[in-house]
Amino acid sequence: MAESQFAASWQAQWCRVESSAVERMQREYPDRPLVGVGAVIVDRGRVLLVRRGSEPLRGHWSLPGGLVEVGETLAAAIVREVREETGLEVEPVELVELLDRIDRVGDKARYHYVIADYLCRLCVGTLRAASDADEVRWVERAEWNSHSALRLEPIAVRVIEAGWQRAQTMKERFGGGR
Repeated sequence: MAESQFAASWQAQWCRVESSAVERMQREYPDRPLVGVGAVIVDRGRVLLVRRGSEPLRGHWSLPGGLVEVGETLAAAIVREVREETGLEVEPVELVELLDRIDRVGDKARYHYVIADYLCRLCVGTLRAASDADEVRWVERAEWNSHSALRLEPIAVRVIEAGWQRAQTMKERFGGGR
């Protein structure tokens, strides 16, 4: 094969690979659901929330989390996403809920995620907003269960409350007052 034919063939294959990778990661108007994880991190009766810096839900408070990378386990994805967004190290304890998160525009799914939300134990780290989180903060139960200034989706409130309730029944596993 001539050098120019090889180069053209290689470039065509590379473009297909690049195009395929972009299609797989297309978040808006995806052709299939994307798999994500969320972390309900409970410490001293409070839950850690992040304010989203990008779509979907830009400006809303939510659980730390994000997409699972190819070849990555759910547990590894939670640990990575929490570290990237908050600077904290966590240990996933158990699944709180598996849910669909679909945002529709007309009859089309603008965003479609299948999210595994896990209760997590805080290990170490220094709290800081990073990655696509504009802000991070510990929130008391009264704040997520009220009509406070926090912009929280009802589904997020449900998952946060379920994780918080589960943590209360597992206090000994979280080390005393956690």
